[in-house]
Amino acid sequence: MIEVENLHKSFGGTHVLKGITTVFEKGKTNLIIGQSGSGKTVFMKCLLGLLLPDEGSICYEGRIYSQLSGSEQRDLRQEMGMVFQGSALFDSMTVEGNVMFPLEMFTKQSKAEMQERVDFVLNRVNLVDAHHKLPAEISGGMKKRVAIARAIVMKPKYLFCDEPNSGLDPKTAILIDNLIQEITQEYNITTVVNTHDMNSVMEIGEKIIFLKDGIKEWEGSNKEIFRTDNEAVTNFVYSSDLFKKVRQMYIEERA
Repeated sequence: MIEVENLHKSFGGTHVLKGITTVFEKGKTNLIIGQSGSGKTVFMKCLLGLLLPDEGSICYEGRIYSQLSGSEQRDLRQEMGMVFQGSALFDSMTVEGNVMFPLEMFTKQSKAEMQERVDFVLNRVNLVDAHHKLPAEISGGMKKRVAIARAIVMKPKYLFCDEPNSGLDPKTAILIDNLIQEITQEYNITTVVNTHDMNSVMEIGEKIIFLKDGIKEWEGSNKEIFRTDNEAVTNFVYSSDLFKKVRQMYIEERA
């Protein structure tokens, strides 16, 4: 669980985050949505410890980040897995090498122990035959799965995903969404997904935070978002033709 209390962040004279308070729940897929410029990226960077808020606190299972020593902050960051928007794989490394990289950097495991863990996570993301391929030799969806495998290889307590479906076709995007949700529930991870993909909202949005101009405008589940009367949320969500159809189906079912 991650508890956020009255979070503020400014850059120069620009107030980006304006008093956000929320809880990201353990074992659930927590989504951050909002228009470009709403503060989503800055919010996630604060959650990752890449930016320090000007005011407020972020608490990870009872540990307030700003109150930790430098070594304690480094230890906490090693409990975090990150899936980047562009996958961020090392082009010169094989799939196996990319996934093993965090283990080589941050653990003292033997080669055999690292290999066992890499084999396990690649199998978990259904990439059993891709160990020795280079990123250029695999599809976009496979790259995302490699990125997820690398993110969970250190057995993180917290998983952060920045636009994980970016550049993927709808069918592959659904597979990635389902994989993220399965891993979240299977390992009881606190997962935070920064997304603009309304399909993700509908598929895996167990907890949704909607930001507008740096303010938490609304929060709820993917079921509750169909019932909200919040105009900012409805304007954002139902700009998608798919969601207009889904909302109409929901209204007809409730009639």
